[in-house]
Amino acid sequence: MAITKLVMRLVYILLVLFTFTVLPAVSTAPENCDSGLENPCINKAKALPLKIVAIVAILTISLIGVMAPFFSRYISFLHPDGNGFMIVKCFSSGIILGTGFMHVLPDSFEMLSSKCLSHDPWHKFPFAGFVAMVSGLVTLAIDSITTSLYTVKNTVGPVPDEYGVDQEKAIHIVGHNHSHGHGVVLSTKDDGSSDPQLLRYRVIAMVLELGILFHSVVIGLSLGATNDACTIRGLIIALCFHHLFEGMGLGGCILQADFKNVKKFLMAFFFAGTTPCGIFLGIALSSIYKDNSPTALITIGLLNACSAGMLIYMALVDLLATEFMGSMLQGSIKLQIKCFASAVVGCAVMSVVAIWA
Repeated sequence: MAITKLVMRLVYILLVLFTFTVLPAVSTAPENCDSGLENPCINKAKALPLKIVAIVAILTISLIGVMAPFFSRYISFLHPDGNGFMIVKCFSSGIILGTGFMHVLPDSFEMLSSKCLSHDPWHKFPFAGFVAMVSGLVTLAIDSITTSLYTVKNTVGPVPDEYGVDQEKAIHIVGHNHSHGHGVVLSTKDDGSSDPQLLRYRVIAMVLELGILFHSVVIGLSLGATNDACTIRGLIIALCFHHLFEGMGLGGCILQADFKNVKKFLMAFFFAGTTPCGIFLGIALSSIYKDNSPTALITIGLLNACSAGMLIYMALVDLLATEFMGSMLQGSIKLQIKCFASAVVGCAVMSVVAIWA
């Protein structure tokens, strides 16, 4: 588990560092793309206070959203084992799915098809869709490999069968998180972490947070770097709303993963603090950052595509499909309909928010 977490964090850090080291060199936007001088909303003095408000507001709302599920045990309607929690979780999953399809992926297509980029190769090949597709496949690989490593780590080894003969160890995770040992009884650790369902929840929580953090740092960087006061005002409201429900979705996954309290709160604070940190960095780079320069468009566009692929995969496969094919929803058509409606509402909400952000 430690090795897997370290690898995931290193991948994230390397990509972020790559972005931050490339962005300072984006001060050569083509003249025909520089429309900032004609925009009356460009005002650095007015934009800075709005960015500070954005940092405080997004940090506060994100903490409320991601930590709210941690206290759902004390609210009967939102108990983790109840129908209410499942409905809210499907709504939050719809929010994440809507974020990937309606916000992140369209932004990537827009950036990578900009007139400020050369026709060859950026207008000849759909790089945004390609990177999103590859990102989804890589997320699948991370998901699968991490689950295998978790399973191996938490399996002590084969134990004698009823005749006293050791059998070959074989673990197969099939379909919806069902573990099948073919003629094998495995000795496992007694801390509960060997439960295949719990292992899946832990993998889902970590991979989902990784995908959300990609998106969050790009959002923060873009908001912090822009000096368009008119745009920032709308973004503050839209992003607060977005982070509230996205945080609820992530918080629900963290809760189901049953991590220790320290790890739960560290993951929550990491989620809440990523966008504000991105805003701080964007402010520092605002004097040299040009959001319509080729380097900025390519870097942010590719990161958005990568994030979109991860979010769409996680929302559809690890969140919605996992719950809808699980025993709880499969045992109740009525609950399925409610959860489906809840997910649709979540997608619809993010579709409406896309009008402003």
